[in-house]
Amino acid sequence: MTLAYVALGSNLEQPEQQVRAALAALGHLAGTEMVRHSSLYRTAPVGYADQPDFINAVALLDTALPPHRLLDELLALEQRFGRERSFRNAPRVLDLDLLYYDGVFLEDPRLILPHPRMHERAFVMAPLAEIAGGSMLPGVGDVAALAAALAGDGVERLDDEANPNKQEQA
Repeated sequence: MTLAYVALGSNLEQPEQQVRAALAALGHLAGTEMVRHSSLYRTAPVGYADQPDFINAVALLDTALPPHRLLDELLALEQRFGRERSFRNAPRVLDLDLLYYDGVFLEDPRLILPHPRMHERAFVMAPLAEIAGGSMLPGVGDVAALAAALAGDGVERLDDEANPNKQEQA
């Protein structure tokens, strides 16, 4: 089994419910278990600003799936949720990004690991720091420090106490 981090985002069709349902679905992927996930975060859109705010989270998975197979499962899950890819940074029902796959460095036309822009995105780094604040991103830096450097970029942690899918950090 291998640890992998996945970012989740939604800004259409009840985004909080979409992200919660996607978190539950991630734990049911073949050969995969949910280890823990962050709280939900409300964030302003990036790139294309004329759209609703996003709800974001990050999940830590323990998976037997190799990276490309995990990517395929994430893309299939997006499709089941009704994801349409109309243009770059468009509003979406569900967006799943494979951020990091336990020490794998990979760059091909389908997948780059670690995710090349995650350290620039407060909507990724804030929830990642919540569940992996003591971790290092190889070649980039300390997760908590990277998140702190992006503080103030319009990321708001939501009161997530009622979330039945949230697993506390071990």
